[in-house]
Amino acid sequence: SIEIFLFSVSCLSGLFISGNHIPLQICSYSITVASLFHSQNFIKAGEREAARCDTWAQLVERGCMEGDIISPENTFSFSKNIALSNTALDKEEPIQLRPQEVNLKLKPGLPCTFKLDFQRVEGYPVDLYYLMDLSYSMEDDLRSIKTLGNELFNALQGITKKGQIGFGSFVDKTVLPFTNTNPEKLNKPCAETEKYCQPAFGYRHVLSMTENKAEFESEVNKQRISGNLDSPEGTLDAIMQAAVCGDRIGWRNSSTRLIVLTTDDGFHMAGDGKLAGILEPNDERCYMDNNLYSKSNEMDYPSVGQVANQLEKNNIQPIFAVTKNMEQVYRELSKMIPKSEVGVLSADSHNVVELIKNAYNRLSSKVTVTHDALPDNVRVTYTPLCPEGGTSRDKGVCNNVSFNVTVTADECMDSVMSFLIGPLGMKDKLKVNLSTHCKCECNDIVMVDHQNCNGKGRHCCNAGFVGQMCECSIGEKDESSLRAACRKDNGTDCEGRGDCVCGICQCYTLPGGSTYYGTHCECENESCEKFQNKLCGGNGKCRCKNCECNPGYEGTACQCKKSDEQCRTLSGSVCSGRGTCQCNQCKCIEGYQRPYCLTCPACHSPCITKGKCIECWGFQTGPFSKNCSQACASINKFKMVEMLPPGKPCDVRDVENCRVFFTIEQLDGEDNYTAQILKTRECPKLPNIYAIIGGSIIGVTVIGILILLLIKGLFYMKDLKEYRKFMSDAQKTRWSENKNPIFQEATTTVANPTFTGE
Repeated sequence: SIEIFLFSVSCLSGLFISGNHIPLQICSYSITVASLFHSQNFIKAGEREAARCDTWAQLVERGCMEGDIISPENTFSFSKNIALSNTALDKEEPIQLRPQEVNLKLKPGLPCTFKLDFQRVEGYPVDLYYLMDLSYSMEDDLRSIKTLGNELFNALQGITKKGQIGFGSFVDKTVLPFTNTNPEKLNKPCAETEKYCQPAFGYRHVLSMTENKAEFESEVNKQRISGNLDSPEGTLDAIMQAAVCGDRIGWRNSSTRLIVLTTDDGFHMAGDGKLAGILEPNDERCYMDNNLYSKSNEMDYPSVGQVANQLEKNNIQPIFAVTKNMEQVYRELSKMIPKSEVGVLSADSHNVVELIKNAYNRLSSKVTVTHDALPDNVRVTYTPLCPEGGTSRDKGVCNNVSFNVTVTADECMDSVMSFLIGPLGMKDKLKVNLSTHCKCECNDIVMVDHQNCNGKGRHCCNAGFVGQMCECSIGEKDESSLRAACRKDNGTDCEGRGDCVCGICQCYTLPGGSTYYGTHCECENESCEKFQNKLCGGNGKCRCKNCECNPGYEGTACQCKKSDEQCRTLSGSVCSGRGTCQCNQCKCIEGYQRPYCLTCPACHSPCITKGKCIECWGFQTGPFSKNCSQACASINKFKMVEMLPPGKPCDVRDVENCRVFFTIEQLDGEDNYTAQILKTRECPKLPNIYAIIGGSIIGVTVIGILILLLIKGLFYMKDLKEYRKFMSDAQKTRWSENKNPIFQEATTTVANPTFTGE
């Protein structure tokens, strides 16, 4: 506090006593002590406790001492900060990234920037895995590779003295429609003229990482060409297995890992396996059996995203050595795979060594820094410290080796979270341990219990006490149980309109000057409905968001005088007993219409709904006949008549299938009717059973006779047709009268030449 002493002096120059002037000077002195006190409890009564959180300038202006303002700053410390290595050592792992581990404690929204240094070590180990397409179109390329083993090793030695090389090959899945599944074609998928051809396969690991040049040349010389049906190959299958089967490939922990892929065709990707009925997605795991990919025909091809993820996860940098016709395809693929390069092969791949050297130089000439998965609401940006500049978003690209890394936490974090930062394709990573300043640090300042905490705490209350000024003793309870008393239906504390102090809500003040009130600050008297721009129409008072109307007024805003004159029917009822009169107008129950709630167009007709009750009252039949008075109490009055009044009556079928005619009228009330029932029912006549039986017998007999006559007529017509045909054929036949020359009659006739006939 600051005390200001104010001195005031007042003097009298003389007195007049009984008209005489007495020259006397009397002076009085007063000392006033003015205290300008800056308090930590500067908020006004009914003001939100959240007002204690504000900008520095606003807090000072409102009376908070600068020394009392708690505004935590970001803190940064090193956990591991080993100097960078200049050369690769045989025994110790070289250090290429500095620092190696840092701790950040951030104020939400306040960024923290630190420097990250990277230096590529001279002679750093390199592992190169040569992955070759052995489909039939690569026959001349395989011959070239067999002669380039020495040059490959020399090129690797030019990059580093600690180089290793491995070899793998691939074709495609051995199922239709990718490969001919005829047993003979599976064993020899090449052309008939090809003498040296190995059986079809998906991916084969041939040689693990080795420094032995002779071993590499020996294994490569054993390779033979193979083949498949379609143009795209199982390239992504091979890359995936080479990336995840690290123990088989022989990748070293501390090395630059390269996959050199040579091919002259495109690649299958996720979803293409459906063409062969392979529906199981690729699970990004290693499946090697006798150096062959054992799940090739059971698992779909991986997606480009899966391949990119595993390459980055295992710090592998691919170099795509492809023919000219495939250059654009693989350049598009390279855009989706960080730290990858594309080179164009000659027709027989004789330039592959030069291509690898150029691609490696391009990969090593730039350092791309990025991070793995970040905690929620955390942002990281990179600013390369190089003359040519670079991006400052989620990655940093630079030819030099320094970056400014800026980390920002947008919200509070419950615990310490960690993530990794490092150059793509490198094992070296920086571990960032991140936490936030969001709670009052009770023991930051060493001092005795503060007077503003009632002697029961410093910045935070001692155990057993809670409250803004530690004024509440919780005893055996905990703070959560006290807060529960301030929550209505397990909602927010005091409905968000007050502060919970010792289990009791202290409500805030409204802008108009009034305050919230109620057990949970659920009430206030300024948000009732208005009428003619007056709260409660000026005819009532607002109480807890509802209008309490003055005598003689009603309505949600007290806008109406009490009267039911316009709601009464001719019978004198109010709204026909099917509604209430509000503001001198009927408010009908659902379905009925104003002005008097007489009709209900959407309701079911009583001709239908009351039919069973009419049958019950009029003829004591039907489903309600045993308890008619209870089940059909809605028809409180009915009359049996000889004739119904003019108009179309209602009718219903009773249990005897007779038609019952009646009229029904609704009285005042929701379910109150009177009815007139016609005494005479209209029943259908009983059928003549004997006539039905006799007619049925005669009918069946007549039908049977007609069917027999029809069949007989058909047979007769058929026979008549056959007879006529026979007669026609008989008339057309001509019999020959010549004798058979071979035939000799049994009798011989001799003529007597002398016989004259007399």
